[in-house]
Amino acid sequence: MTDILVLFYSRGGTTAELARQVARGVDAVPGARARLRTVPPVAAPGAPSNPAPVPQEGAPYASHDDLRECAGLLLGSPVRFGNMAAPLMAFFDGTSSLWLTGVLAGKPAGAFTSGSTMHGGQETTPLSMLLPLLHHGMLLVGLPFTESALSSTTGGGTPYGASRVVPNGTRPALTDAERQLAQALGRRVAEIAVRLAAPA
Repeated sequence: MTDILVLFYSRGGTTAELARQVARGVDAVPGARARLRTVPPVAAPGAPSNPAPVPQEGAPYASHDDLRECAGLLLGSPVRFGNMAAPLMAFFDGTSSLWLTGVLAGKPAGAFTSGSTMHGGQETTPLSMLLPLLHHGMLLVGLPFTESALSSTTGGGTPYGASRVVPNGTRPALTDAERQLAQALGRRVAEIAVRLAAPA
């Protein structure tokens, strides 16, 4: 099987829900399977820092081995002022040894995000998440307009990656378009990874 790492950070659960849809898209591809992982929260400067407890349920914490072993990567984060959340960036800040060995080079990757407003970073966040992946030499995968939901969505969904809009204080279900686009992104990365892994 070709393992695709679905690596995300989610504080309130909305990005985690999107990650599960991305994983469904991966699992729909013959020969591919999703590996769901998350990262621990980080403490703000000056705040008391205790080691984050191991999750009792849901996705376990990611390790560098998950990155070494995956054939593709899907990276998810809530919107933080147009950027990925600090815990996810902190995880990638620690991947210099992987960059030095080029272990991620040539593997396909995509990004997904969730935010509270339509124009609060739905497009810049996936773009900013792809920057460290470019430095690692990964092959970036987006959502083309051949995905019809991209033209009809009234919620999330961008050419740069899947997204969802969840207004503050609410917890609506994903729209049909958000679900379709999240699964399409997972499927696209998995299909490319499977093709690249196939014997020449």
